[in-house]
Amino acid sequence: MFLAVIGVIILVASITLKRSNVAASRFSGMARIIGIAIIAIGLLLSVFKVIDPGKVGVQVLYGKVQDDVLESGLHVINPLVNVADFNVQTQNYTMSATHSEGEVQGDDAIRVLSSDGLEVTVDLTVLYKVDPKKAPFILQNIGMDYVDKIVRTVSRTAIRDNAVAYPAVDLYSVKRQEFQDKINRTISASFAKNGLMLQQILVRNISLPASVRASIESKIQAEQDAQKMTFVLQKERQEADRKRVEAQGIADYQRILSTGLSDKQLQYESIKAQKEIALSPNTKIIIMGNGKTPVMLSDK
Repeated sequence: MFLAVIGVIILVASITLKRSNVAASRFSGMARIIGIAIIAIGLLLSVFKVIDPGKVGVQVLYGKVQDDVLESGLHVINPLVNVADFNVQTQNYTMSATHSEGEVQGDDAIRVLSSDGLEVTVDLTVLYKVDPKKAPFILQNIGMDYVDKIVRTVSRTAIRDNAVAYPAVDLYSVKRQEFQDKINRTISASFAKNGLMLQQILVRNISLPASVRASIESKIQAEQDAQKMTFVLQKERQEADRKRVEAQGIADYQRILSTGLSDKQLQYESIKAQKEIALSPNTKIIIMGNGKTPVMLSDK
């Protein structure tokens, strides 16, 4: 459309030049042709509009937002219409205490008060997208700065409103998932009213005051020590049971020996032992019995 405006200016200038008596008036005809050509080219280019992938276009004619949404691709439109492009892909908005990590430079984490009056710092990432059918509504009622007006404001408010229902320690540990689910529902409902679709809420980090962190770490250490002591006691108990069983076995063995072995059996066991010694290559002389038994000499 800009070229068409330039063409109109050249055309008007050519007409003015023709009516003047200056020497350059002879170029008015050529200027008129150039002006008409530029107008034609400008109008032709304004008639065709290409919407990039992942975007939709909203038409605005003399300040009035049209309800029809232009999808990705080539479209033929009114050359007088302005088209506002909306990104309908999944986008993320991060609020973090790390200076170079969030959308806003510096510490942009959300600071909230828990139910026990402690200040808790929350790092949050919001995944969202524009509802393509609601793009005209957003342009008409919110504007192109919907990220600051809706995404940022609604997310921070939802965090603060829901955090006050939980003690700081619960937010950090056992109630973290429940807290995330609640803010997910709150933000999703608010986004839907404003033409946005919430994809996911990511509570990336929850930081507690130093005194609370020290208390939690002390509690965890005490629990670990208690578990370690339980393991040691269980091991000692098992060792005591093992020794008790071993002692009982020895006692049973001694009782059997003292009551169940006869002289004949003992004599037989003695002969077996002496035979094994006799067959040993290290044996020199073996004396068996109590003098009545023959003496065995080694062949060496």
